[in-house]
Amino acid sequence: MKTHRFHLSALALAFMLTPFAAAQAQALADGSQQHPLRVLLIPADGGTESGTKADYQPIFNAITSSTGLHFDLTVGQSYGAVVEGMCNQLAEVAFLGPVSYVQAHDRGCAQLLAVGVQKGQSSYYAAMFAPKESSVTSLKDLKGKRAAFGDVNSASSFTFQMASMINDGMNPAQDLAELHLTGSHASSLAALVQGQVDAAALSFDSFDKAVRQGAVDPQSVKVIFKSEPIPYPPLAMNTKLPEGLKKTLKEAFSTVHQAPGVTPDMVRGYGGAKLDRYDTAFSEEQFSGPASKMSLLTDEVKGEILAKAAQR
Repeated sequence: MKTHRFHLSALALAFMLTPFAAAQAQALADGSQQHPLRVLLIPADGGTESGTKADYQPIFNAITSSTGLHFDLTVGQSYGAVVEGMCNQLAEVAFLGPVSYVQAHDRGCAQLLAVGVQKGQSSYYAAMFAPKESSVTSLKDLKGKRAAFGDVNSASSFTFQMASMINDGMNPAQDLAELHLTGSHASSLAALVQGQVDAAALSFDSFDKAVRQGAVDPQSVKVIFKSEPIPYPPLAMNTKLPEGLKKTLKEAFSTVHQAPGVTPDMVRGYGGAKLDRYDTAFSEEQFSGPASKMSLLTDEVKGEILAKAAQR
């Protein structure tokens, strides 16, 4: 099934009809109960109410408890839609992947709010999985095989795997027998479990979540690729927010794990994983890795990949 999902949500389109509407919406979102701050979330795990939104609701509930600020969480229909939402003043805060954060930051729309810290680290890993009994043991073995990837703007379900294939001397558009763009980590894994592909690209965090939910038997698959450490998917603030509100948000996220009434179960992040805390001093420079991978995926290369996916 081809799922590109590059279009904006109906809600986003409605607000983008006129500059006045967008400006008015921006002015109304002040964090009060009547006009909560709008949070857009990339659909990292399928974009359902029970998926990504449920992962991040606990931490925003905790911030509400500690600051009195209110939030309205919405899952975007694609990674690109969330970037566009930030850049068109349709959200004050966003959960982004490392690549989509670089895109929004380079456009002057987003600045870092916080990144999660898990077991002392603010990093995660991209992977490729194949069936346990498969003869495929590396990316190079995917020549002539079928592979599933997530969103083209995802660091850990597309960019790092594709860039690594290119570094290995492969041409994904030519070397893969079939190239599936599923739109999310969960959908790529489902394609693998259902035997529709020979390998699937997703993050270890998404894989662990699928294991917890019983969506995959971890003994039935193997890892054929593991990336270098990638900066943890960040929370970002709209650059047009008032400086006072930016400061309040940063202070709230840096101390939320110690706030009265906030339990460890509320301090969660990507994939719904429990975190030690949130780091609001994480530097922009640490996103140079995703930026360098993006440089390998030129518009020409992406065009070839999209054309290959459209052949199915």
